[in-house]
Amino acid sequence: MMNMTLRQLTLFQAVAQHLSFTRAAIELSLTQPAVSIQIKQLEGHIGMPLFEQIGKRIFLTDAGHKLYATCEDIFERLNSLETSLNELQGSIKGQLKIAVVTTATYFVPRLFQAFSRIYPEVNLRLQVDNRVKILERLTNNKDDLVIMGQAPEHLNVTAHSFLNNPLVVLASSQHQLTGQSKIPLTRLLQENILMREVGSGTRLAIEKNFANNHLEMRTKIELGSTEAIKQGILANMGVSILSKHAVSLELATKKISILDVETFPLQRTWYVTHLTEKELSLVARTFLEFLLTNAQKVVEQDIF
Repeated sequence: MMNMTLRQLTLFQAVAQHLSFTRAAIELSLTQPAVSIQIKQLEGHIGMPLFEQIGKRIFLTDAGHKLYATCEDIFERLNSLETSLNELQGSIKGQLKIAVVTTATYFVPRLFQAFSRIYPEVNLRLQVDNRVKILERLTNNKDDLVIMGQAPEHLNVTAHSFLNNPLVVLASSQHQLTGQSKIPLTRLLQENILMREVGSGTRLAIEKNFANNHLEMRTKIELGSTEAIKQGILANMGVSILSKHAVSLELATKKISILDVETFPLQRTWYVTHLTEKELSLVARTFLEFLLTNAQKVVEQDIF
């Protein structure tokens, strides 16, 4: 087992993540036979199989699961070592892991691009998921920084607001309410309201707004993603309430319109967060400072 190489572990980790020799080979720019040979050699060092094939699918064996967990730990420690060595040199380079809720994907790539122009030696890794999963990652300290629309109150986190996040009422440009002024909130309840899943930060803010006005949303259609909601709006299935960042293209092409509804837009904020006791790396501190200083300007120039 002492003869295992980092190269073999890298190949094994890729196969384990994809559960496919073919996809791992494509990711690593190798041939499938080359990957298979290295895995066979690795299994020879360990003395037992790491994968089993059932039909056309492969699965990790018990030994494979244990080695995969060890690989995760090894490569995490190596990344941390690289970051620490870079800090000793005062270099802004290395890996930066950012987790974001799905709606943030409409502006985060622009921020990454602007940051990368200044710090080209930083390797950015982006994890995208719904709010529930992102909160799990934050709790378990999986990432350097987390971007979300509502900072959690039940966790001991430090949250910095860095970007305005207006929530607006949206409808197809062909909708009967488009162009009307000062639409009562009660009138909105007569429409099918297309909503994200329970637990979504956007949905929580919307429900709170209605509750503050002593109203309850009765008619709604639940869709699992912002993209699905946008398609529903375009098909005139109903109206919805989304971050203005999510519909910049549709607003520019006038396929979707913002409705003039009382109490809207809801003025919210995007937050970048981390566990309060977490010691941020130099790269993470640099990115945080970049967000606080530049995010509003970058996003407004590129979107609005």
